[in-house]
Amino acid sequence: MTYRKATLRPFRAEDESVLFTLARGVFGERAGWDEGRTLTALETDTVFVAEVEGEPAGYVALEREEDAVRIGQLLVSPLHEHEGIGHQLVDYAEGFAISEGARLLRVVVERDNLRARDFYHRRGFVEAEPELLELVLPQR
Repeated sequence: MTYRKATLRPFRAEDESVLFTLARGVFGERAGWDEGRTLTALETDTVFVAEVEGEPAGYVALEREEDAVRIGQLLVSPLHEHEGIGHQLVDYAEGFAISEGARLLRVVVERDNLRARDFYHRRGFVEAEPELLELVLPQR
């Protein structure tokens, strides 16, 4: 793995088309892909974009749920896999959730997505339900 430091910033309206196209390219062949859900996440969730050399390298879409923040989508561009971008996005999501006073950071991961499940388990997430992983956050 070659680590590359990304700049993380809030989503801007002009990001929508680029991020949607990126998401369709990465997830479009998966059985669970839903264009509408992706557009809704980009338009209504709290989205942070990771940039490397001024270009989007990935994003995380976050949604508030009672005492938790849920990662609705986390995507890393295939051009930036194995560069630590996913870790930086989860770190940012965790910091955001803590700043919001959330008790948990949650993510839905399909049972057959072993790579993602392994990634989140290595980050300290535990199984809460069959397709729901969660991380207990420190309280301020």
